[in-house]
Amino acid sequence: QLQLVESGGGLVQPGGSLRLSCAASAGTLDYRAIAWFRQAPGKEREGVSCISSRGTKTNYADSVKGRFTISRDNAKSTVSLQMNSLKPEDTAVYYCASSLTDYVCDHILRQDFRGWGQGTRVTVSS
Repeated sequence: QLQLVESGGGLVQPGGSLRLSCAASAGTLDYRAIAWFRQAPGKEREGVSCISSRGTKTNYADSVKGRFTISRDNAKSTVSLQMNSLKPEDTAVYYCASSLTDYVCDHILRQDFRGWGQGTRVTVSS
């Protein structure tokens, strides 16, 4: 099973930006849809964004539309999440996970993805 590693989290002020990165600890992300999830303290893990295996389809949660952008570089086997105009409510641990099927990007449900990493913490605070 492909295991993923997240990086790029940190502390940022409201209105700031961060760029998260997802890579495989071994192997490649090629041919897999990749999704970002987040989990805030005391809350369920929620889907944030997803990108299809070839990068031709993306999807976003309503709460991040217009602020977050997901992209992939298959040559480098990485998927990035550019987060702009960050809000305190974006504070969470962010995870990436993969699926062998692209249709899972339509709904970004936790049960459709595998290979969870340890996550990277994002804190938005002044």
